[in-house]
This record gives sequence, structure tokens and C-alpha cells, in this order.
Amino acid sequence: MLFRVPIKVCFSDIDNAGIVYYPRFMHYFHLAIEEFFDSMLGISYAEVLHKRNLSLPTVHLESDFHRKMKYGDQIDMEVRVIKIGKSSISWGYRGYLNGEENEIVVEGSNVTVCLRTDNFEKVDVPQWLRKDLTAYMEEFDKK
Repeated sequence: MLFRVPIKVCFSDIDNAGIVYYPRFMHYFHLAIEEFFDSMLGISYAEVLHKRNLSLPTVHLESDFHRKMKYGDQIDMEVRVIKIGKSSISWGYRGYLNGEENEIVVEGSNVTVCLRTDNFEKVDVPQWLRKDLTAYMEEFDKK
């Protein structure tokens, strides 16, 4: 099943106009990735960083905003794996208002690159991660 995680819009997420400040959606993307690692890959993001010595910084980011959100709303963030390169991973996101399939709030994507956490040297996507992400991609492509 395609992974989705609910995220509540907090007071600290809104701007002076009373709607979600647009950079907060990038934060929601990242929160969804952390939950994706826990729920779909069975490994905490903290373990990836600190025990497996792997960091995934974003090197490219895109987003399209379709509707406003306000304090107290909930966004359901969907995570897709678009492409696995030699040392990079392309991720896709779609946010829905309260799980409503017809109410897309935001769509976006980012590219992360694999680095060693201890020295920031670029590394290939580890085999354990490539295997799990490929399996997830293949399942997603069936839908």
C-alpha cells in the first residue's frame, strides 16, 4: 500500500495571513520521510543517521501548491520513490486535506544524495536501502 502519514497543522506553521507558511510544506515532506523509514522500512531515521552513518541531504526541490490550509487542518502526506540513482534518491510527495482524494493541497519532489554522516563524503545508495526502496517502488507501480 502507498504510504501516507497524517500531519496536523500547528499554530507555529501558519503565517500572518492565517494559512500555512509555504516552507512548512517542505518540513511536512521531511516528516513524512522520517515516518516512511519507520513504517515501511522498519528502521528509524535516527538509526540511519547515527548507527548506519548515512545522511540524505536534499540537493534539489520542487513543489506546487493547490489550496490553502489553516491552523487545525490535517494534511495526509503520501510518499513515493521516483528513482534510485547511483548515489541519489528522487522522492515524490502528494498532500491531501484530511485524506480527501479530490483535495490535493500540495505536490512536490526532492532529490537526496547519500553521504556519510561522520565526514559528509558521497557514497552509493547502500544495498539494504536500494533493495527496500526498489521493492516499495515496484509495489507502487502496480497501483
